[in-house]
Amino acid sequence: MIFNSIIFLLFLPIVFLLYWFVFYKNLKSQNLLILVSSYVFYGWWDYRFLSLIFLSTIVDYIIGLNITKQDSEKKQKLLLWYSVLFNLSVLGFFKYYNFFVDSWIDLFGSIGYEIKSVWTLNIILPVGISFYTFQTMSYTIDVYRKKLEPTKDFISFASFVSFFPQLVAGPIERATNLLPQILNKREFKYEQGVQGLKLILWGMFKKVVIADSLAPMVDNIFSNYEDFGGGTLWLGAIYFAFQIYCDFSGYSDIAIGTSKLFGFELMSNFKFPYFSRNIGEFWRRWHISLSTWFRDYLYIPLGGSQEGKWKSIRNIFIIFLVSGFWHGANWTFIFWGLFHSILFLPSFVLNTNRKYTTSIIGENTFLPSPKEFVQVGVTFTLVTIGWVFFRSESIVDSFVYLKKMVFQFYSFQNIKPTIILFGMGFIILEFIIKSDERDILFSKRKEINYFLFLLLGVLTTLLFFKENNNGFIYFQF
Repeated sequence: MIFNSIIFLLFLPIVFLLYWFVFYKNLKSQNLLILVSSYVFYGWWDYRFLSLIFLSTIVDYIIGLNITKQDSEKKQKLLLWYSVLFNLSVLGFFKYYNFFVDSWIDLFGSIGYEIKSVWTLNIILPVGISFYTFQTMSYTIDVYRKKLEPTKDFISFASFVSFFPQLVAGPIERATNLLPQILNKREFKYEQGVQGLKLILWGMFKKVVIADSLAPMVDNIFSNYEDFGGGTLWLGAIYFAFQIYCDFSGYSDIAIGTSKLFGFELMSNFKFPYFSRNIGEFWRRWHISLSTWFRDYLYIPLGGSQEGKWKSIRNIFIIFLVSGFWHGANWTFIFWGLFHSILFLPSFVLNTNRKYTTSIIGENTFLPSPKEFVQVGVTFTLVTIGWVFFRSESIVDSFVYLKKMVFQFYSFQNIKPTIILFGMGFIILEFIIKSDERDILFSKRKEINYFLFLLLGVLTTLLFFKENNNGFIYFQF
């Protein structure tokens, strides 16, 4: 089941009414409803893969309970490694098995040995496996670190692992944040519900109106890049930059907004990343749940930045390469991660990577300063170049695409005034609400807000029923 579907528009109000009007007096019943609804939500795509979620839930539930029962650090660590190895093995098999087999075959082929691809399997990648695997792993790690007491309530734990608003594309929630909310009674708050509905509409607008409108042009340019000049390829990369942002942040907005309707507060996943003034700020604003997950569970355990510059640089490369590989079984994602590690290093070496941790662009002014315009422009350009690796089918395609962008800068095609106007309007709206991504407020005047939300709703509805609903990009990861 996907958010931008008729089925979900029927599913959500039914679950909402049952949750607040039928089961509201009993916390266990509410949590059971969340669990059943989550399994229905996921099983609508392919019920067979519910077994993977259930198996991961069982394993980490049992391991979490047993970690605290051990009388030695060694036994606790051994149980933790059981959890990590199990989850990564399942993730690795379904997501990376064919990649490693094919890469091995290609390696031998390059030195003259032909190996038939007899070991390649027709494996279907379960939707959301990268997200819920990391989510349940965070539970056992935090239990081991004594940041969280293991829960004996299996229904609540299973609801945490499979919570349907963020199950298939995040945000990747920490057990320390979401699980206590599940274990404690929720109360319906009108203001929280209104904020949730606004976020759902804003997310739907970004997905249906912006991302899905750009998708055909992006597909055409990247599939036929050899037929276009460099100018058009730049447009294709810029189109994709906005497509993936609106697609993924749109999903996160809908997930956070839907959670609000049920009394939950999820972590923020995007904070207007294209208004970043350097790469360090970009990564504090882009896919926050993943970048902070890698920071807390990989970068810091590796030593972080506390063991000297060279080891810190090593750790940065590891983090970005693993992050790239997390996105998909293709060398393009690894190169994307490598590219961003190279972009990040100068600011790290110069100690400017933490420069913009508390401020935002144009914080106290109507417009950004000329310096901020330049900073944002440079950062966005570098990020857009990186998206070429991310979107291309192969490494060869990405380098040819980039070569034409640089050395054949001519021939602008696929310029559609409507898209440009929508894009400019969207950027203006994003700039207006840049101070708070969780509470969409375009103006202090209620009538202006009502008008703009009505306009967004009309545009979204028209395109929702006009076009075929596309899946979210991050479903493939």
